[in-house]
Amino acid sequence: MELGSNEGVSLFTEAGFRQRAAGRLHEAPADAVFDPRTGRTWSRGDWDLNPELLADFAVMPPPRPAAVLIPVIAREELTVLLTQRTEVLQTHAGQIAFPGGKIEESDASATEAALREAEEEISLDRRLVEPLGFLDGYRTGTGFMVTPVVALVRPGFTTSPDPNEVADVFEVPLRFLMDAANHQKHSREWRGRQRSYYAMPYQDRYIWGATAAMLKNMHERLFER
Repeated sequence: MELGSNEGVSLFTEAGFRQRAAGRLHEAPADAVFDPRTGRTWSRGDWDLNPELLADFAVMPPPRPAAVLIPVIAREELTVLLTQRTEVLQTHAGQIAFPGGKIEESDASATEAALREAEEEISLDRRLVEPLGFLDGYRTGTGFMVTPVVALVRPGFTTSPDPNEVADVFEVPLRFLMDAANHQKHSREWRGRQRSYYAMPYQDRYIWGATAAMLKNMHERLFER
């Protein structure tokens, strides 16, 4: 059987991906509970590869809720839409990210927040977006608890990036992102300490940090046997 196939149907096509997502994604946002007494968290986070830094959580304020849309484009072979953030943003400037942001009081749900942010950031028409489910919650070192919303997006859309937030919009083959051979572990100094993180360099794009970690989580949930 082909690697990345499900009963003979390629997981990198809409039919195969939809079938796998139905059985393996969370139906509701995953609970994320942190216990500062033990330094343990029931969500994923920037500390997954750096357990020695877990004590930092005990002195951090409660995280702000956020949501991102993981847009899987239903082309003949699936791709994932990503954005390049502008250099003027206060957090994660210049990094590659999913469309998303803080969950506002006016948002009815994490899904609603993700769809709204995608419309605001890149003008992605929500009528073409079909949410399928959720990955594990992700806690960032910059103070957010992120709910990743996985969705299929019909081709034929156009994007118009908000120049204040998004420098570029591009697609990467899902097959590349879900290949464990492309999941690298890099490290750099962060706030005076060495920090390890996932990275998935693609051509001239450097996908790393929380974005790469959420893609790694998608690989674990949907593509590991």
